Amino acid sequence: MCAVNVEVTPLPGIGVRKDFTTRAGRRIGVVTHRDGELELIVSKADDPDTSLAELPLTVEEAGTLANLLGAPQLVAQLAEEHSDVPGIRTGRLTITAGSAFDGRPLGDTALRTRTGVSVVAVMRAGQVYPSPAPDFTLTAGDLLISVGTSVGLDGAVKILKHG
Repeated sequence: MCAVNVEVTPLPGIGVRKDFTTRAGRRIGVVTHRDGELELIVSKADDPDTSLAELPLTVEEAGTLANLLGAPQLVAQLAEEHSDVPGIRTGRLTITAGSAFDGRPLGDTALRTRTGVSVVAVMRAGQVYPSPAPDFTLTAGDLLISVGTSVGLDGAVKILKHG
């Protein structure tokens, strides 16, 4: 795996642009405005300084996009590491808006006690929080990377959905 260089560019009066160059030569990034607004930007192929597209995103949408992009790699890595252990699966559990656990500590779910499932990481807005403690506060949009049996993971989904 090679590292990708992220460039950070202050935009006076606007905010900060963070972007990188793809293998195809396009620049993809995010502009974080001073007022907290976010924009996903994609440059034109023939002019990396000119935007082809600017897509405004809410914080929740940005977090969801980050989770969509990052979670498959994390889950695949964990699944590979557990592939030699029969009966163990890696799953992605989502804290949805309106979940009984939105805004509450992970420990309140009692997932390990109730299902045998362990939460090994939480992905939030592109950030990975490994080995979250029981006092880690869950938020709508969080993706819980979990390890357990198929039955345990199914039970965990029901708990997170219905309490």
